[in-house]
Amino acid sequence: MSDRSETFERVLRPEPGRTALLVIDMQRGFLEPGTAMEVPQARDVIPQILTLLDVFRARRLPVVFTEFTYSERVPLLVGELHPEHKPAPVGGPRGFGTPSSCCLDGDPSAHTVAALAPAPGELVIRKHWYDAFAGTALDGALRSRGITGVVVTGTLTDICVLATVIGAFNREYRISVVEDGVATLWPEIQHATLDIIRRAYGRVIPAKAVADELSQW
Repeated sequence: MSDRSETFERVLRPEPGRTALLVIDMQRGFLEPGTAMEVPQARDVIPQILTLLDVFRARRLPVVFTEFTYSERVPLLVGELHPEHKPAPVGGPRGFGTPSSCCLDGDPSAHTVAALAPAPGELVIRKHWYDAFAGTALDGALRSRGITGVVVTGTLTDICVLATVIGAFNREYRISVVEDGVATLWPEIQHATLDIIRRAYGRVIPAKAVADELSQW
């Protein structure tokens, strides 16, 4: 395939003052050591996300956090595919492939990690699907602020991040994915997913480049 980086840069470059930061599923159930669905690599991207939080907040640009929440009131296929989200029996074993209450509605594991705690007034989207736009108020909330572009961070790169990127693309948002601000379990999957994004859906750039762009506004 031909290199489309120049076209992507021209078409998808964020519009000044009309860009939001999305922090996807940086939750205790995925980041804390020993959890059934632990993603150790996600802890490594916290510094880059913190840098971007400072930049966006300083310029009073919207910051949105998403939290995947499993609820027995909303029975979903995801619970069958990932039983770790189902309620753990009292006193029973927990771990990968076992009901462990990971990100279960009402469980502390569903909350964003303290290091990235949302500031007062910042939107937290609790979602039941991988795509943060599916069945949530995210699209309406962004459009009400005149937002046309999103900078995407979080975990997992190949699951909830990618699903949200595709959701944003289908809604005509200009997308920038922070290559050192997203994480998954496997280096080869990280590389492949970012390659898919940069060839089809959005720009893939480091956190410093995003901060430098915003500093010019």
